[in-house]
Amino acid sequence: MRIRFIFACTAALASLAWAQQPTMPTQFGEAKSKITADSSLSDVFQAKIKDEWEALKNKDKKAYGELLADDYQGVEVDGKGERNKLQAINEMAETNVFNYTLWGFRLIPLDSNSAFVIYEVTMQFPPKSQVRYSRVYITELWMKRAGQWKEVHYQETHVK
Repeated sequence: MRIRFIFACTAALASLAWAQQPTMPTQFGEAKSKITADSSLSDVFQAKIKDEWEALKNKDKKAYGELLADDYQGVEVDGKGERNKLQAINEMAETNVFNYTLWGFRLIPLDSNSAFVIYEVTMQFPPKSQVRYSRVYITELWMKRAGQWKEVHYQETHVK
């Protein structure tokens, strides 16, 4: 009797754990959301993130600045600490992203005016750079301000 009870509990816990395993998409546009109503919201953020990386690649300060909230704070893997919006825009001149690949997009809506976005990027640097590639795990907090989605917080973590 005890063995059956233990077996039943173990089976129930295993099936519960299996059912909650997240699926990891292989490419940026392939994320599967449990909340089907948010598919258009997912498209919005994927487009905004692509715009963000295009602006970085092209050193387009205006386009990049339009995506950031006035109270933006960002932390990058370089160990220099937090940057505000003005600092992030001004250091774009030092950016040397030659190309990039986005993947593993995941959207977590927090409420109707805020969302948490997770993804990875593999950055490619110019051919003569000492380091040619860097892979980074990114989390971003976006909030709707005056009817527009703005990036409020950005956090990078280096992935080996």
